[in-house]
Amino acid sequence: MTKTRTPIEIAAALLSDGEVVAIPTETVYGLAGNMYNENAVAKIYELKKRPKQNPLIVHVADINSAIPLIEDFPTKLLALAEKFMPGPLTLLLNKSGLVPNSVTAGSNRVAIRVPAHPLTAELLKIINIPLVAPSANPYTRISPTKVKHVEAYFGSALKFILDGGDCTIGLESTIVGMENNQPIIYRQGVISKQEIETIIGPVGSYTTEKSEMPTPGLAPKHYAPLTATTLIERDKIEKVFETGMAVLVFQEAISSIPTEVQYILSENGSLAEAAQNLYGLLHELDNKGFKNIICEMLPDIGPGSAINDRLKRASHKPAIKN
Repeated sequence: MTKTRTPIEIAAALLSDGEVVAIPTETVYGLAGNMYNENAVAKIYELKKRPKQNPLIVHVADINSAIPLIEDFPTKLLALAEKFMPGPLTLLLNKSGLVPNSVTAGSNRVAIRVPAHPLTAELLKIINIPLVAPSANPYTRISPTKVKHVEAYFGSALKFILDGGDCTIGLESTIVGMENNQPIIYRQGVISKQEIETIIGPVGSYTTEKSEMPTPGLAPKHYAPLTATTLIERDKIEKVFETGMAVLVFQEAISSIPTEVQYILSENGSLAEAAQNLYGLLHELDNKGFKNIICEMLPDIGPGSAINDRLKRASHKPAIKN
């Protein structure tokens, strides 16, 4: 009698054969492929329509699995790894010769993450192969936090989605590396600058020209609905609101605007809940035919900073403040 394979076994077999599958993480769903398989890496870029100069994040089972892939592990970054991995943290490290240049867009550094989602953690242990896994969405579009988001984007172009339920964090990982021996945050996530600084001291923030792409998540337009999106301070929303617009607010509806076009990220005022709900609500609003999505700027602390970053990139212009 033939034994029925588990979903993880199916995913592992496909990945070992050089196929691309969608996998769950605690942050967002990813398009995963064998790091060592050039065809799989190329297919990920093709499926996403991602520019080849935009590097990929490598996912491994644990910190020890990262050691062969890197040349060194700076003390401060190792301290972050020991505190936050597995979890929503990515570290940018000097790569070893094992990491193909196609994965790093020719850079001598590689982005490494240890995901905390139990299914993907088990998958990584079973296959014992590093997986590249950018978010499972076309380039610049809203990241997927549910299986239905991945299905809507790729349909039959993907052979398999490992269903891990809804993502519990909902925003991409914080990315940290070193510049001139100084720790730098390249991309904000739910692990905040303040949390990082309690572990390793002062941390800078990366600023770059548009042509530079040392890590994912730095494109000026990213995480974007097809619907025009605008990030704006709460007290300016009423002035710009028009019929046909949707309003995405943090905690409370605005009394002067019809409630049926307002969508609340967290009625409890939880920034973590707002982060978890952000992409799901943006997907929903993008499918409703609104002419514009007006988004309230959140408190610029903790996950709120990461949410504001995503919404700024979704709107592809500075927030309206006056």
